[in-house]
Amino acid sequence: MKKYILPFLLILMSVVVSFSALSLSISEAKQRGLVGETLTGYLATVAKDNAEVNALVNSINQAREQKYAEIAQSNQLKTEQVAKIAGQKLIDGAKKGEYVLGINGRWTQK
Repeated sequence: MKKYILPFLLILMSVVVSFSALSLSISEAKQRGLVGETLTGYLATVAKDNAEVNALVNSINQAREQKYAEIAQSNQLKTEQVAKIAGQKLIDGAKKGEYVLGINGRWTQK
């Protein structure tokens, strides 16, 4: 399992970087407290009343789902397993001040 983590992280980072051309970047949205990481491996909105943020989250999550499925298939895992591994890594790697969704269902600022 460990031998797949580096390729997985590289793919995940390429997904994140590929969305930097959007008018609101994922890193900017995280810094502003608009979005946060979840244990499910998907991005979620902290405040749901922003159409631009919702569009960003949907785009990122669609790309993540696709990559998780590819990784799962090549490693004979379920997509959900890959997503959960990614979710834990994304939460662990969240920067100070960014939001993460805890197992209690509440947003916490790191």
